[in-house]
Amino acid sequence: MIEPTTQEMLIVTGMSGAGRSTVGNALEDLGWYVVDNLPPQMLRPLVELAQHAGNSLPRIAAIVDVRGGKLFSDVQQAIELLRDNAMVRVLFLDATDATLVRRFEQVRRPHPLQGDGTLLDGIAEERSRMAEIRESSDVVIDTSELNIHQLATTITEKFSEENAAGLRVTVMSFGFKYGVPTDADLVADARFLPNPFWDPELKALTGRDQKVSDYVLSQPGAAEFVASYAAAMAPVFAGYQRENKRHATIAIGCTGGKHRSVAVAEELATLLRSLPGVAVSVKHRDLGRE
Repeated sequence: MIEPTTQEMLIVTGMSGAGRSTVGNALEDLGWYVVDNLPPQMLRPLVELAQHAGNSLPRIAAIVDVRGGKLFSDVQQAIELLRDNAMVRVLFLDATDATLVRRFEQVRRPHPLQGDGTLLDGIAEERSRMAEIRESSDVVIDTSELNIHQLATTITEKFSEENAAGLRVTVMSFGFKYGVPTDADLVADARFLPNPFWDPELKALTGRDQKVSDYVLSQPGAAEFVASYAAAMAPVFAGYQRENKRHATIAIGCTGGKHRSVAVAEELATLLRSLPGVAVSVKHRDLGRE
């Protein structure tokens, strides 16, 4: 027996070609645990597993569709049984026949139900099988006029946690002599500032130490650079969120990645945390290298 639970479960279904894969990816970016092509008979065991996992699986999305063949015929009954004891919502993705035909033709794949018939035959058969579940769905999204980015934005608006960060930013310090980080979206150079390495009192310290930080940030142009860079990121981050880019890395470099880049990265991260919808973490890639 399923015990009552506060865990949230979203069942994603709908017409083939309407965007289930895009929705699954968007939900994963929002922190949902996504299971694709799950037979309806496995919904109950999945909820039971989530109950045992507790807070480690607070939100689960199960993608269920006609690829399950005969198993799909039991989906409505399985959902109704779950609704009595779990926080279950059903998301149905739809699109016009013309849109679905165009999408299948673009990828040059047959409809899973068309058999020896045409694409439209397969779509008609799927609509017939899906009629009952569409009628009882909690959310129906018509994706006919949405591209993949617009669909992902719609999912974010409907299913992200309240006050959840729309963009996760890593501010990374590094040393140019060890190479520029390959995963950096933006790179800035802190070598225009005097190097504390040449100060005997600061050489053994790092940019995390207050003495080094004060020295670096008090240099001419340092504070202005950090403030201007943070201000410049405001429209960039807003644009990233509109385009459904959920992760970004800003790399700040100096010669060895120990003093200037570390101090600047820490200060920049502090300023970026004031931007709306942004969660900021700091990583010092080359700190500790000789």
